[in-house]
Amino acid sequence: MIRAKFAQLSLKNKFFFSILIVILLISGTIALLARWILISGLTQELEMRGTAIAHSVATRGAEFILENDTDHLLNVLFDEKQLHERKHLVAYIYVEGKNGAVLSHTFTTPFPKRLKGVNPVTERVEKSVRIVPFGGHEAYDIAVPIKEGIYQIGTVHVGLSKAHIDSLVGKLRAMFLGFISAVIIITFWVSHRMAKYIADPVMTLTQISDDLSRGNFSSSDLINTEEQLECPAFHDTDLPCWHFDEQREGESKSEMRPHRCKKCAFYNQASDGDEVQQLTTSFRNMVWSIRLYRRRLQESESTYRSLFRSGPDPIFVVDVLSKKLVDANPRTEELYGYTREELVGMPYAAFGEEQAKECFEFFSNDELCSEAMKAPRVVHLRKGNIPMYVNVTACFISYRTRPAIIVATTDVTDLVEKDAQLIQASKMKSLGEMSTGVAHELNQPLNAIRMGSDFLTMVHEQGIDIPQEQYAQVVTEISTQVDRASDIINTLRSFGRKADLLLEDVNLNEPVGSVVSLLSRQFLIEDVHIVTELDPELPYITAQHNKLQQVLLNLVINARDAIVERNEEGAEVRGRILIRTEYDDEGVSVSVEDNGTGIPDHVAEKVFEPFFTTKATGQGMGLGLAISYGIVREYGGELSIQSAVGDGTCFTVRFPRQEVALAAN
Repeated sequence: MIRAKFAQLSLKNKFFFSILIVILLISGTIALLARWILISGLTQELEMRGTAIAHSVATRGAEFILENDTDHLLNVLFDEKQLHERKHLVAYIYVEGKNGAVLSHTFTTPFPKRLKGVNPVTERVEKSVRIVPFGGHEAYDIAVPIKEGIYQIGTVHVGLSKAHIDSLVGKLRAMFLGFISAVIIITFWVSHRMAKYIADPVMTLTQISDDLSRGNFSSSDLINTEEQLECPAFHDTDLPCWHFDEQREGESKSEMRPHRCKKCAFYNQASDGDEVQQLTTSFRNMVWSIRLYRRRLQESESTYRSLFRSGPDPIFVVDVLSKKLVDANPRTEELYGYTREELVGMPYAAFGEEQAKECFEFFSNDELCSEAMKAPRVVHLRKGNIPMYVNVTACFISYRTRPAIIVATTDVTDLVEKDAQLIQASKMKSLGEMSTGVAHELNQPLNAIRMGSDFLTMVHEQGIDIPQEQYAQVVTEISTQVDRASDIINTLRSFGRKADLLLEDVNLNEPVGSVVSLLSRQFLIEDVHIVTELDPELPYITAQHNKLQQVLLNLVINARDAIVERNEEGAEVRGRILIRTEYDDEGVSVSVEDNGTGIPDHVAEKVFEPFFTTKATGQGMGLGLAISYGIVREYGGELSIQSAVGDGTCFTVRFPRQEVALAAN
C-alpha cells in the first residue's frame, strides 16, 4: 500500500520526501548513537569522579579509622563532599567499619537504615557500583575498600545523585536535539529547492521519453524539422556523419574520412556549469544518434533480410544454448527436404553429429568467436538420412539477445562425385598400365597350380604310389598359390573399387602394404626395388583407405618412372624406392623417396598443377599429382616435395596432430 502510494507521487515529491526520510533516518541514528555515547561517557566520567573521591577518603581517613578518631574522619568526609561543584553531585559519603558499623557519614538527618550493608565490598574487589534508594531519592553508590597494608579496615561509600546526573544528561540531550532539528529544517528547505530545480527539467525529458517510446522521434522539444531537412547524413545513409561515425570503435578515421558540416543541425556541445542543461543537450544529441542509427539499421536489416531469404545457398541460425535451429531460409527447405516448421526447433546435430560437435567446440573458445569457421566437404544428412557433401561457413552472432551461430552451406556433392569419377578414371588408367605386370603376377601362381594339378592327374592315371609326405607337399603348394592369386585379385578389386563418401579410421601402414604387394614384383622386372620402413606403433588418421591407396600408387609410379628415365639416360643405377612412415608430436607422415633423375626447382613449383607434365605426349595427362594433392588437402594434410637434379626426389605426405585419432592397439 505504501509503495503504491509512493509510486503515484510526482518526481519532485519523491525526491523531496526521499531526501527528507533519509535525513530523518540519519539524524535519528546519529541521535541514538550520540545519546548512547554521551550518556555512557558522562556516566563513566562521573563514576570515575566518584571513585576518585572514594579513594581520596580512603587514603586520608585510614589513619583516623585506626585511631578511632571519628571527628577528624567526619571533617574529611565533609571536605570531599563540599569541594567545588561536588555539593550538587555527591549526595552522601559514609564510612563503614570492618564489622559493618557506620563510623561516620555526611547526612544531616539520621543515617538511612536501607543503606547499611546494601553494597558490600570484599577484599578481592577494588570497587562496587550499584544504584540504591535513600530518602525518596536514588544514587549511584560507589563502594571502595579502605586498606592498611593487605588488610581491609573499612569501606567508603560515595553516593552520586542520580537526579543530578539525569539533569546533566537532559541538558545535553536538549542541546543535541536542537542541533538536529536545525539541520532537519535547513535540509527540508534545501531539498525542496533542489527537488524543484531538478524535477522540472527532468519531467520535461520524461514527457519527451514517452514520445520516443511511442516511436515519435520528432518531438518538438528536441528536433527541429526544418533543420532536419538540411542534414545530408540523414538523407544519404552512405554518407558518414562526423559525430556519429567518428566515434564507432574499430573504424579508422583516415579510412572513414567522415563528412563534417560547417554547422551541425543537431549535435551541440554541452554547456559548462549547469549539469541539467548538459543533460538536456546530451539527450538531444542521443535522440538524433538513435534516429540516424535506426534509419541505417532499418535499411541494413531490410538488405540482409532480403539476402537471407533470396540466397542461393542454405542459411540457417542455430541457438548456442539449446543447439537447435531457430531460423532458416527457403533454400534450406529445398536442399534438405524439410519444411520450415520442421527445421525450426530441430537439433543441429540432426544434419551431422561430428560437424555439429566441432562447430560448437570452435565457438566455445572466446578468442575464436570473432572469426569465421570454415569446414570443406562435410557430410550432411538430408531428410531420410540421405548423405550429401557441403562446404560449411559459420559465424558467431547475437540473435534476439541470445548467442547464436549463423551457418551457410554450399552443396558440393556433384563436385565431389566428379572428383571421385576423375580419381576412378585415374585408377583405371593405372590398372591399365599395370595390366601386363598383373598378368605376369597371376601367371606365376597359375603355372604352379597347373604343374601341381598335372602331377596329381598323372599319379592318378598311372596308379603310381607316392609317399604321403610328397603328396601333402604338392597339395599345400597348390593351396599356397591359390591364396597368392586370391590376394592379388582382392588387392586389384580394392584398388579399383569406387571410394565411399564416409570417412574412416585408417592406419597409413595398411595402404602402403597394399601398394607394395601390388607393385613390388612388377618393379623388379625393371630392376627397381621397393624398401619399406614402417612404424609399427603408427596411430590412426581420419581418411579413406581407397583414396590413400591412389595417392601412394601415384607417388610410387612417378618414382619408378624417374628411375627408369635416369637409366635410359645411361646412368645404369640400381633403382631404389624407400617408403617410410613416421609419427612425432606434429602428426603422422609417409614419405616416398627415389634415386631417380630429380626435378629442377622451376618444375617442382608446378608439379601439383592440373595437366602439368614433363612426359612425352600420350604418356601422361598430368593429373596424378594434382589428384593426390587434392586428396591429401581434403583430409587436412600437406603434400610437399624435396628434390635435386641427379639426386632423386622425396614426396612427403603429412597429416597434422589434430587429425590424428587414437593410437592403434
